[in-house]
Amino acid sequence: MGSALAGLRLLVVEDEAMVALMIETMLSDLGCVVVDVAGTVSRGLALVGDDGLRLDGAILDVNLGGEKVYPIAQALSDRHVPFIFSTGYGIDGITPQFAHVPALAKPYECWALEEMLISTLVPGAPGAG
Repeated sequence: MGSALAGLRLLVVEDEAMVALMIETMLSDLGCVVVDVAGTVSRGLALVGDDGLRLDGAILDVNLGGEKVYPIAQALSDRHVPFIFSTGYGIDGITPQFAHVPALAKPYECWALEEMLISTLVPGAPGAG
């Protein structure tokens, strides 16, 4: 299944260094290219605002050091870049504006990330939006 994700360019927004490294490793194992990792809302907004940076998708931690990731989610939506949430606080805590966005509850395994990314980012995949 990993070949369906091969070459996809993803942004990771995660403030915990060890978690970010784990996600990067999973994505690499799935054949994805991690274009950058942002640990703050301001860094994430700067990356998403870079029109020269091609993004196929993103993984967003909902809570970045007490700051919500929703401004980045809105910027991605405005650019028509699909994304998923990654949260340790439970998916019920996601704001209603983004309740339709797929979310993985931490901790998660590589197969769960793979399935969610395929259904979210690969056109024509089962469950693809």
